[in-house]
Amino acid sequence: MPEVRLVGPAGEQIGVVSIQEAQRLANEADLDLVEVAPNSRPPVVKIMDYGKFKYEAAQKAREAKRNQVNTLLKEIRFRLKIDDHDFETKKGHVVRFLKAGDKVKVMIMFRGREQSRPEMGLRLLKRLAADVEEYGTIESAPLQDGRNMTMVLNPVKNKAEAKAEAKRVVDEARSAQSKPESVAAEAAE
Repeated sequence: MPEVRLVGPAGEQIGVVSIQEAQRLANEADLDLVEVAPNSRPPVVKIMDYGKFKYEAAQKAREAKRNQVNTLLKEIRFRLKIDDHDFETKKGHVVRFLKAGDKVKVMIMFRGREQSRPEMGLRLLKRLAADVEEYGTIESAPLQDGRNMTMVLNPVKNKAEAKAEAKRVVDEARSAQSKPESVAAEAAE
């Protein structure tokens, strides 16, 4: 006669009983008999409401999926002969992406005779990496790939930390806006 380890509806350990006995106890409690650990010896079964169990499992899965963070790979393209102001503007975009917790692929496009000067592209990428080092680190070093040179920057903060930081800043701003009203209300009284 096969036996199972039975757990009661409140989580109490009942012990090792036959399958028939476990089914009888579940029927008396007007609940279902659910196998929770089929690979253990003997298998573990629990007396519970199966519909409620499925619902709670779906809720946990939905919550886990909602809290899951998707890191994106953003791409910024430079030309070798970029003006200082344009460089600063694109550097600002890179910083914004890194602050948001996304990886950034920086690409320098070479044209014509520029291809014979890859050291200038390397110098430009190293300058960018040095300028944004407080927000991101180099994941893959500058690499020549045909007419392009690429480098990937990794954010210092991961996406979840960046999201939490942004939420904290917004909450502080909201509380700062509501404080003057409450102070004025207290002063009026």
